[in-house]
Amino acid sequence: MAKPVLTDFCFELGMMKKLSHIGSKFAGVKQPDTLAEHSSRSAQIGYLLAILEDENPEYVAAMCTFHDIGEIRVGDQHNISKRYFDLKPYEKKAMEEQTSPLPEAMQKRIRQLWTEFHDQETKASHVARDADLLETMFQAKEYWDIGFVSAKRWLDNGNKFLKTKSAKKIFKDLKKRKFSDWWDHLNTV
Repeated sequence: MAKPVLTDFCFELGMMKKLSHIGSKFAGVKQPDTLAEHSSRSAQIGYLLAILEDENPEYVAAMCTFHDIGEIRVGDQHNISKRYFDLKPYEKKAMEEQTSPLPEAMQKRIRQLWTEFHDQETKASHVARDADLLETMFQAKEYWDIGFVSAKRWLDNGNKFLKTKSAKKIFKDLKKRKFSDWWDHLNTV
């Protein structure tokens, strides 16, 4: 009986729903967003940002979807631990092991998406990285608005890492608003 490779891979991807996006704990957030929540919204932001930046939205969204899969095995590294060691080579090794049992076409495409995102040598990868950063900044703004004052650090420093004009504009806008503003006009009570 053949091993259910794709099924196992999909079960492993499900672990992203169980693993925390860890940096938020430094802001005092006890139950931060998960890697799956982060990846999902970063893919959605990436899709929108790609349209604004005249890039392929499906490609950028796919890049955002798979850029953190190695973290399932090695964990999410926060900026303080990066001062002491770099998880990226281990994350790459984990991603390669995760994808090695997959059919060759899947393996090749996922690895290409992951590598392009992390190498940051194309405009599409810059758009995807900006989407990843913007998602973290949106999450930080939500945390800030509900009282986690340490989350402001992401909002104070975020703009210097963004590369695209569209991402910089969105970041400027998100800083001016509360995360709950979108529903104010829907409230009839």
